[in-house]
Amino acid sequence: MSTLKARKAPQQTQADGKPDRPDPYQQVTDLIIEHLERGVVPWRCPWNREVGRPRNFQSGHAYQGVNVVLLGCRYAASPWWMTYRQAQARGGHVRKGEHGAMVVKFGTFSPKDEPAGGMDAEAKRQDMFLRTFTVFNASQIEGIQFPETIHPATLSEDQRNLKAEAIVEAMPQRPVIRDGSGSRACYRPALDEIEMPPFSRFDSGESYYGTLFHELGHATGHPTRLNRESLTGHDGFGVQGYSKEELVAEMCAAFIGIKADIVKDRHEQSAAYLEGWLTVLKAKDHRRWIVQAASQASRAADFILGRSGADDESSAHGKEEC
Repeated sequence: MSTLKARKAPQQTQADGKPDRPDPYQQVTDLIIEHLERGVVPWRCPWNREVGRPRNFQSGHAYQGVNVVLLGCRYAASPWWMTYRQAQARGGHVRKGEHGAMVVKFGTFSPKDEPAGGMDAEAKRQDMFLRTFTVFNASQIEGIQFPETIHPATLSEDQRNLKAEAIVEAMPQRPVIRDGSGSRACYRPALDEIEMPPFSRFDSGESYYGTLFHELGHATGHPTRLNRESLTGHDGFGVQGYSKEELVAEMCAAFIGIKADIVKDRHEQSAAYLEGWLTVLKAKDHRRWIVQAASQASRAADFILGRSGADDESSAHGKEEC
């Protein structure tokens, strides 16, 4: 299991001379950047396909949003994760020398200067904050009996294609999909249509459906669906296309793809692709992109799969236990 740890985010100094706490958004972004610099795109294969989606052992809940990517970076041997204290409370312990993985969780607080008297409780302003926690995989913990990891059956290409097609057919409010109507895949928001090259143009069914899932991810942002600002307020993908909306679609395709056992190889990317994302994510005003895009991608995947997902960025993380 990878032991790559997040860089320590530079601390800023407050007016009173005390250092600020490290910025969780920057910590997450720095960790993703480290992987990209090593030639690995974490969101391409967001969790170990051999063990399934990461889950918190205390609550049994599957991790959501960027936590899926952060834990997927570790490529762990078990889907189960716990904090140090959670392991202790169950009579277990983390083996000496083990390094944990970072996860994040949203919370709310009321500003201290908020007037208390005469104000309706529901009208009080609640500000969001992001906290980091350290969790350990079951393979790093002793003294606790974890469920045996059930490895999914290996599907044939035809079986994967059938599962992928079933996902597409079952999508609620599905946009029009025009197969063979263009030379490149794209989503046209004004028409709410997806253009796909002929199936024969793709190297495999996996490549075709991976691309289609990406475009369906874009389509979830339409005003009649999730009304996502990164799509509706977008003025084009630019020359390179490294936008937040593109990041949402990439992660969404990966989240959906795992359902059909269609996962792009973690090492399947060009130097130009890696450099493009590194340039964008290193921009100072983009430090929240990874966290926000992963949250929106979870919602997009839930919409396509027809299941109730997180309603907003806070609930995408706040409902799970770290």
